[in-house]
Amino acid sequence: MIAAHILGHSSVTLWSLTSQARLARQLAGIDGVELSLEAPGSLTGNALLIRADYLFEPRTLKGLLQRGGLLMDGNVPAAAAVEASQVEVAAALLRGEATPADDSLPRLGADDLAAFEGDLRLATPPLLERITPSRAGALEDRLYGASYKGITDFVTKWWWPVPAKAAVRICANWRISPNAVTLAGLILMLAACWLFFKSWLWAGLVPAWLMTFLDTVDGKLARVTVQSSKAGHWLDHGMDILHPPFWYWLWGLSLTPFEPIWGLGFDALLMLTVGGYLAGRLIEAAFHALGPVSLFAWRPFDAYFRLITARRNPCLVILTLCLLVGAPVAGFALVALWTALSSLVMLARLGIAVGSRIRRGPLQSWLADPEASLRHPRAHRTFSSTRRAYGS
Repeated sequence: MIAAHILGHSSVTLWSLTSQARLARQLAGIDGVELSLEAPGSLTGNALLIRADYLFEPRTLKGLLQRGGLLMDGNVPAAAAVEASQVEVAAALLRGEATPADDSLPRLGADDLAAFEGDLRLATPPLLERITPSRAGALEDRLYGASYKGITDFVTKWWWPVPAKAAVRICANWRISPNAVTLAGLILMLAACWLFFKSWLWAGLVPAWLMTFLDTVDGKLARVTVQSSKAGHWLDHGMDILHPPFWYWLWGLSLTPFEPIWGLGFDALLMLTVGGYLAGRLIEAAFHALGPVSLFAWRPFDAYFRLITARRNPCLVILTLCLLVGAPVAGFALVALWTALSSLVMLARLGIAVGSRIRRGPLQSWLADPEASLRHPRAHRTFSSTRRAYGS
């Protein structure tokens, strides 16, 4: 077990959390690390020493633990992962009681840590920033931006970042938990199901769109306030996976008597929708067996395709636009056909990936390549992060 010790104090709150509270929550989520209230000099094992006046992400601290040594912000030590014999020297350096030349600890900066983050499909250096009152707003922007996926659908990537940030701020200020937001989304999802079933399509689109918005808010709120939980994760992702085909099915049922469109009846379209959706999810799950990368993060093509893949948000756009022009049946048919076509594209990508795995070994994301910004400049600018989430 590695003992973690927080040095110093910061009175600045970011997303309604003090630095000490944020660090305590972050450390609680790192396996093999335990927050210690003992003075560094009394620690007898390996230690993680962290200055309270610096802002970190969990992946910053995990990267430091993997590498070991002093984490530097320019010439200023911000944290250290050291053996027991180095604790006192490291603590003195972090307190400013010794100069960096006074010891032989290895030094590294945030840029030396792994930039690719698989869960969020982004590739930016881990967060390391000095906390000052004048920088509070900018640091909150950095935290929010770092919580946002780089590869996702176009609605989440370009429509939701700004309004979702305002909603996250309200929730953080009012101490509304991410799980409460997820439960509100669950209620809205069920309301949309009922309204679609009753043929009140316009009324059903209102809770449906609100639910998709809250699906962005709960995850970002969990990350900026460090309140992620296994229960919340399973509830959120389980709901995301299960409900879309029910929405499409109930939308189709509401159109009775159903007149075939483009030679396809209700049963055929429903088979394409549900079968295509399940196939897509299974293909995506199978891809993880080929290496530490998701299907949509493997190559730039896959990242671009994720913007419009037949997941809930793009399909909801199709249904809304078709209803706007008075063609709800066409909306149902287009969702069915696009779902089936998306899964065929994903199946083809899986086949290509299997061949690559056989020839070259486990797959890696193109974003994990240190040369990614040079090899794929436009794609890297687009998908290494979501710029609108940072306020730019």
